[in-house]
Amino acid sequence: MDGRDWGKFLLPYEQAAEELKVKLKSLRAELKARDEYAPIEFVTGRVKRVSSILEKARRLSVPLDRIELGIEDIAGIRIMCQFVDDIHRVAELIRQRKDLTLVYEKDYITNYKDSGYRSYHLIVEYPVQTSLGSKPVLAEIQIRTLAMNFWATIEHSLNYKYRDQLPEHVRERLRNAAEAAFQLDNEMSSIRQEIVDAQQDFEESSVIVRRVLNQIQELYFFRRVREAAQFQLRVNELWEQDDLWGLKELSHEIQAALDRAGKGGTP
Repeated sequence: MDGRDWGKFLLPYEQAAEELKVKLKSLRAELKARDEYAPIEFVTGRVKRVSSILEKARRLSVPLDRIELGIEDIAGIRIMCQFVDDIHRVAELIRQRKDLTLVYEKDYITNYKDSGYRSYHLIVEYPVQTSLGSKPVLAEIQIRTLAMNFWATIEHSLNYKYRDQLPEHVRERLRNAAEAAFQLDNEMSSIRQEIVDAQQDFEESSVIVRRVLNQIQELYFFRRVREAAQFQLRVNELWEQDDLWGLKELSHEIQAALDRAGKGGTP
């Protein structure tokens, strides 16, 4: 067993995982605000447990004094996407970043593993600013679809149960499941535009309804109770009719009422 202070050793990796997670979540928000569609569905991050680090070092024959270079995924980020094409777009966005250095890539989508595992991995070097100065650490960014991630999570659990000695009948069923998940991704990609349009319509509807309800609350604040109640009835009616255009027009009317009440309101 290595005698180092693992708490101190893992500190820069914990910092790297947190900072990368925040930055990639911010990237998602920016893309969504600018393009109304973000190829990133959500982002998670973690630091390997000490037992997992030591086990991987043993399995890969990495000397304990070479762990920082030999184990590349001590800090790990996982990015989930809806579609396979989104994976390649996200990978390109990461390649273009100036706050990290791409070391190399592993395309397990085109060249999937014998087990059926599919994912896209980027090994990056990320500079962490510590009290002792800048420290570059390696981190692994995995980019997957939701279907790929579901399969990989199940496979990981089974490998843990069988200590990486899966029975052949389980391996075969996992390979079949991986192929089914990939076919699902392909089917979803074939109707991608319909899915994206539906999601954008839903998002637009949610934004307009939220805006209208907030405007009505402002009318109540200015004691325009009767006017607010009348608008609320019209909102309910338009919502039942799924009349998005009508809700937009109603928002303009409510805004005019707010202006008359002597308040600018929300645009």
